[in-house]
Amino acid sequence: MNLANAARGRFGEDLAARWYREHGYEIVDRNWRTARGELDIVARRGALVVVCEVKTRASLAYGHPFEAITPAKLARLRRLAVLWVQQHDLRGFALRLDVIGIVGSRLEVLEGVA
Repeated sequence: MNLANAARGRFGEDLAARWYREHGYEIVDRNWRTARGELDIVARRGALVVVCEVKTRASLAYGHPFEAITPAKLARLRRLAVLWVQQHDLRGFALRLDVIGIVGSRLEVLEGVA
């Protein structure tokens, strides 16, 4: 990943985190990494834990950000989300997977994708 893409990705994650905070969520983790993969954002509101994958693009030249979310990517996110919940002893909480797509500074949210 080049520096411009890394900066764009960070910008998108910051924008997504702000969206969650503005909607009453607490950001409890960002860029959580294991050997199996990474979770961009983990947010919590009450008894709900939300794991969010953020995809940021400068334009639609290479397709919409949501197009990068394949069934394999969703399956990996599910596994990572369960692992995160187990490691943070939050069993019994509701778990939701979201995707936020950002093109330029326009943000779109898909809640409960898996």
